[in-house]
Amino acid sequence: MPNVTKRTVDAAKPKAKKFFLWDGKLSGFGLQVMPTGRKSFIVQYRTIEGRSRRMTIGQYGELTPDQARGLAVDVLAKVRNGEDPTVNRKIIRNAPTVNDLLDMYLSEHVEVHNKPKSLVEIRRILERCVRKPLGKAKLASVTRQDISKLHRSMRRTPRQANHVLAIISKAFNLAEVWGLRPEHSNPVRLIKRYKENERDRFLSGEELQKLGKTLELAEKEGLPWIIKAEPEHTKHLRNDIDKRRTPVNPMALYCLKLLLYTGARLMEIASLEWKHVDFDEGAIALPSKKGDGRKPHPVSGNVLDILSDIPHLDGSPYVLARINDPTRHITKELVENAWQRVRHHADIPDVRIHDLRHTVGTFAAQSGSNAFLISHLLRHRNVTITNRYVNHDAHPIRVLSETVGERIEAGLKGG
Repeated sequence: MPNVTKRTVDAAKPKAKKFFLWDGKLSGFGLQVMPTGRKSFIVQYRTIEGRSRRMTIGQYGELTPDQARGLAVDVLAKVRNGEDPTVNRKIIRNAPTVNDLLDMYLSEHVEVHNKPKSLVEIRRILERCVRKPLGKAKLASVTRQDISKLHRSMRRTPRQANHVLAIISKAFNLAEVWGLRPEHSNPVRLIKRYKENERDRFLSGEELQKLGKTLELAEKEGLPWIIKAEPEHTKHLRNDIDKRRTPVNPMALYCLKLLLYTGARLMEIASLEWKHVDFDEGAIALPSKKGDGRKPHPVSGNVLDILSDIPHLDGSPYVLARINDPTRHITKELVENAWQRVRHHADIPDVRIHDLRHTVGTFAAQSGSNAFLISHLLRHRNVTITNRYVNHDAHPIRVLSETVGERIEAGLKGG
């Protein structure tokens, strides 16, 4: 029986049916030749239970006969140790992938424990950042080096890179809970997060005064147009510059004022209903923590005055209802568009709506309150988030809210 060499492999011509050439030295090692001319190296063995197996090692061209012989020796050595390499290969081939874990993570965890908005965002991040580089990898084979490489590839966007790392870490923690990976094998462990540039922008006294004048002007007369075109392209505009102004949606202006006085999040105020307002107790119902159900929250008299000025639209449960459709509350986009005009005219172009919340937190800290009270005022999940402001002696939360309201009121009026 000839040995399987390059010469014998090249000389093997295809026939009407597949046939085998077995090696004369290594028992079980051979060449399979298909009618199509395809040639593959194989190894045939008998398991410890007596079952006959035939395993393809690789194609000729991808492997040389000597390389294939070496792999066949390894396979037969495993057989002598009681293993079944063919079954092992099938187990590996059918093993769950990272994509399988991510699908399970979304359906078994995110859909159950997170808000719909979070589900949409996490699904978007996984599709955009994780599935392509890691999705087809076998779950058991993912290493810290794989995750670190992905993290490094996103170093230009450190905040997003860290967010992706947190999502992957949660998914692999659950993989351990579900028995898909050994305990304490999370590949995200020990990977250092990038430093993020925290944004602590808040309004100064001068900026607050300019904002107050702008809000008053917007309410009484409207705001001037924002003209971006070059002068040579503005011939069609009105000659009377004083008439180049348009009103700002009044509900959007009410919303901005409430955001400034309460430090609430945009959609918490935009979706506020009249049943959430208790004038007698001086409170409005806000989520106790981000994403939680609403609970009464003490507010300053300034907030109650603003709420008293807002007209009740017939048939609407909302404080800030749409004028053309009172059954629905105003949109985030409406408020953001109004804010673009307000901040442009107030000459505070870098201030975001969320920075109004930072302003409330900073003023509360400067009034001498500690991080614990401020965390309740802003309804943070933990004090760590609040620590960016300060850590001082405590005051009752209603007094704190009144103090902040009085300072903002004075700032808006230029006092």
